[in-house]
Amino acid sequence: MAVDIGRQILRIVVAGALVFCCSLAGYAAQHPSSPEWVTPAVGAPHLIQRVFRSAAAKGDVSYHIYIPDSYEADPARRFPVIYWLHGHGGGVQALPHVVEYFDRAMREGKMPPALVVFPNGMPESMWCNSKDGAVPMETVVIDELVPQVDAAWRTITSRAGRLIEGFSMGGYGAARLGMKYPELFGAISLLGAGPMQREFLASVGPGNLAADRARILERVYGGDQAYFQALSPWVLAEQQADALRGRTRLRIAVGDQDVMQGPNQAFVAHVSRLRIPHTFHLVPNVAHQPLRLLQALGDANWEFYRAVLGGASASGPTGDAAILRSGGR
Repeated sequence: MAVDIGRQILRIVVAGALVFCCSLAGYAAQHPSSPEWVTPAVGAPHLIQRVFRSAAAKGDVSYHIYIPDSYEADPARRFPVIYWLHGHGGGVQALPHVVEYFDRAMREGKMPPALVVFPNGMPESMWCNSKDGAVPMETVVIDELVPQVDAAWRTITSRAGRLIEGFSMGGYGAARLGMKYPELFGAISLLGAGPMQREFLASVGPGNLAADRARILERVYGGDQAYFQALSPWVLAEQQADALRGRTRLRIAVGDQDVMQGPNQAFVAHVSRLRIPHTFHLVPNVAHQPLRLLQALGDANWEFYRAVLGGASASGPTGDAAILRSGGR
């Protein structure tokens, strides 16, 4: 049985890695530059698509949400929420693999039951408000999506009931939003996050993606390094250090073969200088592969989810006390 489960997890990991690491140039060629706020619905067990009217986006916006078995089985119970932010290129294709990963873990008791929200970050929003105002992604997520989810589902509505996690561009987004809004999120998880460098230059990173970086700098940040830096997790960590210490759990994980590992290690040194409690994992023999990274973390991954979500699940809608008692890490 253990061997069969291991093989199935490996199959999920490999398939998810292949999907997530698809060519960015190929994806961009299939998607026009205009914002795509509504994605196709993805079919997977326990996965539902919802659409809401957004004042910020001036139209409909979609998201997907995973609902665990226990949500229907226990109608009086409230659940913590994981906001899972996808990477550059969009995350719709990989949703079935990520959902299967979480669903299996919850059914096997490795992590507490939780709702998992997959916002639509579009191919390259960087999870921030574009300088020209055309894509107000941060506003949509923070001011509209979080309240929508709390209104539509039985969530734990305190910060202790929310974890924001993301891979690659999504890890950068999780760092930004989690640190900027510590009143909303009790925990932050960065997986192979990027761009975590101080400057966003076409010359920094894999040469085959230089054109993508140049385009994103222009499209999202208006070609303005000062705007990029003002939104940077480096600056937000400095601004919010006091609010984060002793209250927010921060996990940073990156593979030692990931092109993002250098900037991630520099960021870890930065939060260490700021005395922001955190856990850092430099995972051997892992490249820029989200599910492979999570799988390679082993028991440490499940311990993190149990620590973050278990206290919230036990404490109900006002679960901040659980995080404070545990030291806020």
